[in-house]
Amino acid sequence: MAVLALRSIAGLPALAASLPLAVRLLFDRIYRVTPTESHLRVPETMVPWVEEHFGPREAVEHQVLVRVDNVVTGEGTLFNALRARRPVPVTLDQPIAGQFDGDVWADPLASTPEDTFGRLQNRHGMTAANVARYDTQHSLIVFAEPDPLKFSIEGLAGHIELALDWFAKAQASDPDAIYPYLMWNCLWRAGGSVVHGHMQASLARERHFAKIERLRADAEAYRQRYHASYFDDLAAVHRALGLEVGGVVNEGRVLAHLTPIKEKEVLILLPELTPSAAAPLFAVLRTLVGRLGVRSFNMGMLMPPRGVSPESWEGFPVLVRLVDRGPLESRTSDWGAMEMFAQSVVAADPFDLARELAEETGA
Repeated sequence: MAVLALRSIAGLPALAASLPLAVRLLFDRIYRVTPTESHLRVPETMVPWVEEHFGPREAVEHQVLVRVDNVVTGEGTLFNALRARRPVPVTLDQPIAGQFDGDVWADPLASTPEDTFGRLQNRHGMTAANVARYDTQHSLIVFAEPDPLKFSIEGLAGHIELALDWFAKAQASDPDAIYPYLMWNCLWRAGGSVVHGHMQASLARERHFAKIERLRADAEAYRQRYHASYFDDLAAVHRALGLEVGGVVNEGRVLAHLTPIKEKEVLILLPELTPSAAAPLFAVLRTLVGRLGVRSFNMGMLMPPRGVSPESWEGFPVLVRLVDRGPLESRTSDWGAMEMFAQSVVAADPFDLARELAEETGA
């Protein structure tokens, strides 16, 4: 832990250079790191405001930035810790508890439609057809507990169990729909249009959703070129850097992502999706929500097809991605033209995130 405490994104170039040769070769296969400095001048009239919001004037006039690119997948992140101190306007009029007054899904049997093959239910929730679908097979897992931040390991296992049952039923009713995706947009900052806790499940036809298919193609090209698993090598590099968190789950791997799409992204790699995936998912969410104060997040579970497909999915795991979406009180979006069209810009240091995950889980 003492060595890990010295690691940071600013020290990544030196850390990568110090890796054992075999791991350094893997790092260089996947990543390019570009440290740089940015300089500006703060007028005297602005100094009080700068120091109040961003700290010492010198830290603003001489900023340290790090760009990390994944040359296999095309993902990339620009890191600048100073951006975490940007002033955030507040407009929320009432705490989250007040948002449940008039819960539209207080009685989901009466307020949600059902799939043509029926509704699935257990004590942790029930399925509901999505009123405005984005694909032929697209439904909801409506939580029995309306507050999405009051999650439990048993509840998460129940939600995953319902999703797996829904995938089976939906595929039986539509055999051409074989490409599964499970996601959770927690609260309005993450795109959740209904406050009541819920996940969304879908099955695509003909080919997987575009970004999942791109990742598959990139991983397959990597396997063909290097005769190795991209996902195994990705985990090995994160482990060598101190960004893999041990002791969270026996069958999976938890990584503080080196090229996060937004703040505090965590990857969970699992051999398959079963209700036991609730264990690492709960551990990560408990850290994000209980320790780091995250209130709104996105989760996506990327999975290979259910059945035979024309593409090669060899070595493709179940990949869970979780990312913080910022304060609920903020009216400023964390997602702009840089993230949409160019490259992610992130303030949170993945090495800090790895330390928090390790301390929370005792790893």
